[in-house]
Amino acid sequence: MIRFLAGRLASAIPTLFIASTAVFVMMRMIPGDPASMMLGDLATAEQLAALRSKMGFDSSIVFQYLIWLGNTLTGDFGTSIGTGDPVLPMILERFGVSATIVVVAVFFASLIAVPAGMIAAWRQHSLADIGVVATSTLLLSIPSFWLGLMILLFFGLWLRWFPIIGYVSFSEDFGTALMYIFMPVLTLVLVELGAIVRMARAATIEVARLEYITHARAKGLSESAVMWRHAFKNAFAPTWTLIGLILGGLLGGIAVTETVFTIPGLGRLLIDAIYARDYPVVQGCILFISTIYILVNLMVDLLYPIFDPRVAQ
Repeated sequence: MIRFLAGRLASAIPTLFIASTAVFVMMRMIPGDPASMMLGDLATAEQLAALRSKMGFDSSIVFQYLIWLGNTLTGDFGTSIGTGDPVLPMILERFGVSATIVVVAVFFASLIAVPAGMIAAWRQHSLADIGVVATSTLLLSIPSFWLGLMILLFFGLWLRWFPIIGYVSFSEDFGTALMYIFMPVLTLVLVELGAIVRMARAATIEVARLEYITHARAKGLSESAVMWRHAFKNAFAPTWTLIGLILGGLLGGIAVTETVFTIPGLGRLLIDAIYARDYPVVQGCILFISTIYILVNLMVDLLYPIFDPRVAQ
């Protein structure tokens, strides 16, 4: 177990380094002068020179990378060109909004999808199985932006049950915050439900064919006992990996959903920074998203032996 954990932790370090290098290189590959892009066409030569000197654009690319890497390791992601605020606090504030919605959505999606997929697999080829598979396929086929707009139209404009614009944090008013996040959470639950159901069903079908399941049935155990006490843990292991990938991807930025529901999250911050040509914010957001994705998947790897002890052997 210790060797497994140490190996996963050691592999995360070069992965983070490669991700940071990729972010830096991609940002430098953007056509045009970054200083001109940030300041606009009306900037004077003195302003351009001052910005290039401040951000190190007048140095060699290697020196720029070393300076930037050193700053990011100390938590200095730069300063926003548009607002003049430090980038990292802006990212953390917006990330808190996104994380609240994403974690709640993934939790409820998993709570619904895993049992549904397992039950469908246990009753393979039955009407329940066909219904679950058809529903999951339909949900996988619906674009997230269209689904969000339909939910907004139905619950927000037609029924007027929930507010359609804005966001309130849980620290301000818990009840009002629930009202504001219901529709974006529902959208994400439905969007991710299909993939988790299909994975849970496929994993359960695979586990149901193993000899130890046959042995459990031969001992006279009920089907529910066989499924939940013997099949669940091994069937959930690959599903847990998918949930981790979904969680990491959504935490990295649910830009479409946040745009539809005007949620001030990390994805919305990135989109606004791109339109505003706010170079430090864009670079900081992409690096932060990459780091979060890597760390979430590292956490999934570290917890994987709980569901499948064979991987730690």
